[in-house]
Amino acid sequence: MTGGAATDLPVILGPAAMPERRAPPPISLGRTLASPRFGFWLAACFLASLLASQALAAPGQLSIAATMLRWSPLILTGFALNIAISFLAMAIGTAAGTFLGLAQISQLAAVRRASWLVTQFFRNSPWLVLLFYCMLLLPFELNFGRWQIPLPDWIKATFGLALPVMANMAELVRGAVQSLPYGQWESAEALAFTRRQTLWMIVLPQCVRRMTPPWMNLYAILTVATPLCSIVGVNEAMTLTGDALAAEGRRELLVPMYLFLLVAFFLYCYPIARWTQTLERKFAVKA
Repeated sequence: MTGGAATDLPVILGPAAMPERRAPPPISLGRTLASPRFGFWLAACFLASLLASQALAAPGQLSIAATMLRWSPLILTGFALNIAISFLAMAIGTAAGTFLGLAQISQLAAVRRASWLVTQFFRNSPWLVLLFYCMLLLPFELNFGRWQIPLPDWIKATFGLALPVMANMAELVRGAVQSLPYGQWESAEALAFTRRQTLWMIVLPQCVRRMTPPWMNLYAILTVATPLCSIVGVNEAMTLTGDALAAEGRRELLVPMYLFLLVAFFLYCYPIARWTQTLERKFAVKA
């Protein structure tokens, strides 16, 4: 074909000539939950549960709203203990899991195998079973000569929750370190850095950005798992809610009381989930 003559042969259009196809907008669950419409329906469901429960109440009894208002300080006190347990368990698990994860990339085969075994054992163990072991095996107090340090139930439960957090944190550290290009290690070796200097000055600072979103997600999972402590006798929010229901002896309070506890956990964990999504988009690797 010369001189731009027309032809009836099929021609494949180049990238500049092809029409641009826009991907459909993704369905964002976080945007849906944060919309005013969702907040309206959540408030409507809570109000409907109050009205339905009030309809079941016997004449002359205290209203459902007034009863919940009377017990809410006690339940929120237990909820504060849930938050304290989650903070302490996350701190212990993060510190121990960081060293356990670094042990999995050790140059010593025995250290790698032992740390891998510990990680897999606690990572694949039921959290409730670990709680029972810590509650039953740990002593009520530690004796150091004349000094006696008591170990209340919530402290032992914290240790029980810190064990799976440690194992999951170890996997986060190992995966983040191994996800970095090997050229980072070669460059540090060319600059005469030791292995320890390479880890603490070059590798781990880059891993923090990669580990932060899943680390926050792990904390949210830990927080919603703290009501498991009620099964082993810790006086947290779930236990105190059950005590309040037993003290009132009114079955119509069952749904509003536990819905109040559910909303408290949701209001605490949901901002963490949204912040995690924001960091995931911020730290995402651009193609």
